[in-house]
Amino acid sequence: MEPKVFDAGDIDIAWCPGCGNFAILDALKQALAKLGTKPENLVIVSGIGQAAKIPHYLKCNVFHGLHGRTLPVATAIRATNPELTVIAEGGDGDMYAEGGNHFLHAVRRNPNITNIVHNNMVYGLTKGQASPTSQIGFRTPAQVDGVFLEPFNPVAVAVSLDASFVSRAFSGDIRQTSEILARAISHKGYALVDLLQPCTSFNRVQTHQWFKENTYYLDDSHNPGDRVEAFKRATEREKLPLGILYLHPDKPTFEENLGVYREDKDPLYRRKLRLEKLRALIESKRGL
Repeated sequence: MEPKVFDAGDIDIAWCPGCGNFAILDALKQALAKLGTKPENLVIVSGIGQAAKIPHYLKCNVFHGLHGRTLPVATAIRATNPELTVIAEGGDGDMYAEGGNHFLHAVRRNPNITNIVHNNMVYGLTKGQASPTSQIGFRTPAQVDGVFLEPFNPVAVAVSLDASFVSRAFSGDIRQTSEILARAISHKGYALVDLLQPCTSFNRVQTHQWFKENTYYLDDSHNPGDRVEAFKRATEREKLPLGILYLHPDKPTFEENLGVYREDKDPLYRRKLRLEKLRALIESKRGL
């Protein structure tokens, strides 16, 4: 399959020149094409922000919702139709601030979805105030004396909660990012891709060159099945590790724990409503 299958046609793309989102869009197309994902079987759920515009520029099914509310919608879509490939996409503000509570509980639930977070360490859509991942000392028109809060570390939090797939990528390396995205999308369970990218308009500190100089790729000596070692890597500060930090591939998914697919694999929307069974179920739960 060719990546052009996902092209949305002749459309205007509302991103600044040099934005990392362009590379992420290309890497995502390549990953989906490599996996043979059909556009009609793909759903991308997004919230508010520049990153959340990604599904507007892809040929796929789209649910564009409220700020920070992407993950519960994606979880519900996958639970009602496990035949779909479901991706929740948004920025570091959308996912880690407004959606921070949903992020924590998505990790705990382990739905079979991919969570791609465009992390440019700033709010791009709303003109440059600090985001949850902004580094200490970062100055903005809203934080005139510099950020003094500890930056939110999503990969460390995900590992600490025993997420089934935790990774970090960089938009400047399209080939490696595409490979990480393909691994995440094909993974069974919740898969986090914290995707570092420059914001050319509002972050003049964490530039493309800064990410090049302050990241490194994990090599074959790293064991992603070792949770303690993964947490150590996730908390490194001098240089940020890229690649797959942690894997727990045998963790039961949210859909498996629901039980509705144990005997019947048909998606919920295909099933006929049987009122007598519904009544019996309700009666069986009374008094619990």
